[in-house]
Amino acid sequence: MVRWILSLAVFVCAAAHAAAPDAPRVTGKSWILGDLTSGQVLVAEKADERIEPASLTKLMTAYLVFAALRDKKFTLEQPLPVSPRAWRAPGSRMFIEPRKPVTVDELIKGMEVQSGNDACIALAEAVGGSEEVFVQMMNREAARLGMTNSHFMNATGLPDAQHYSTARDLYTLAAAVIRDFPEEYARYYAIKEFRYNSITQPNRNRLLWLDPTVDGVKTGLTEAAGYCLIASSKRGPRRLLSVLLGSTSESARTQESQKLLNWGYQFFDSVKLYGNGEVVRTLEVWKGAANGVKAGSKGDLYVTVPKGEAPKLKAELVSQRPLIAPIAQGQQVGTLRVALDGKPFAEYPLIALETVGPAGIFGRAWDTLRLWIK
Repeated sequence: MVRWILSLAVFVCAAAHAAAPDAPRVTGKSWILGDLTSGQVLVAEKADERIEPASLTKLMTAYLVFAALRDKKFTLEQPLPVSPRAWRAPGSRMFIEPRKPVTVDELIKGMEVQSGNDACIALAEAVGGSEEVFVQMMNREAARLGMTNSHFMNATGLPDAQHYSTARDLYTLAAAVIRDFPEEYARYYAIKEFRYNSITQPNRNRLLWLDPTVDGVKTGLTEAAGYCLIASSKRGPRRLLSVLLGSTSESARTQESQKLLNWGYQFFDSVKLYGNGEVVRTLEVWKGAANGVKAGSKGDLYVTVPKGEAPKLKAELVSQRPLIAPIAQGQQVGTLRVALDGKPFAEYPLIALETVGPAGIFGRAWDTLRLWIK
């Protein structure tokens, strides 16, 4: 599903640009801006160019930690040991100590707020048994999410020639964290500062102070990567996500990310086509216990268009014919084709909202005859 959404987003992006104002000039090596409400990318520049992801790597570490919590492998209150390897981690740290157990909750805060490499290694060892095994898990998860141009060598983002990603892949990862772990995202990513071991450190995402609608996500910095920032903002029902890589300073990455988010909100609207479980149409069914099946979308269905263009949207349902029972709930039964100003804009799968079992022997025989004549 993730791969389908991304391919759709590229298609929509090209159509949207035909009517949208020019994207702002951005200082950075590569960037991408998308609307998570609709799943559409609004603008991208060198989004598939490989870069060193620096501490943005920690989003994948967090994703696996959140999955372990979901699977009840440990709890937030559970204290974890601190290995010498975690204690000696170079770079940014939360200053954990070997003979002082620290809870999972504290480690996550240290990883996300303070960008602690020591916290990352402690969490990686708890989830994978060792950082090396955890890295294998990271790469498997990246492949599952559709991050086709990423490879991880550690849980922290420390420089390595074989440790790389792209703006598009990091967009996919950040979107997955927000989508799959909304409670954890809300709990950790908007924290402005965290105090541990008598040391208070601020969140390096300065947008948390400047824009009250920004509630995450993560900063990164190495000499090769430059100043990087993934930022997400929710205004009303809409959530935008930006990834900016290789900017020139902390202030530049903040200003340029804000510029991207403001542009997306100012010049685009998200239009709700159908709600979750809303019936788009009842389609004819052959050889079934019922003559029709209700078709709709899985989840709310939004489309993002340039401001003022919503009245030019038109949708057409194309069903898979003939629909022959049995039909399972959730099975794709059609496609919703959306046009903007008469031009193809996007396509969305429609699913059966109910199950339709097979008809009896006489009903099936009669429909077989009707289909043959038809």
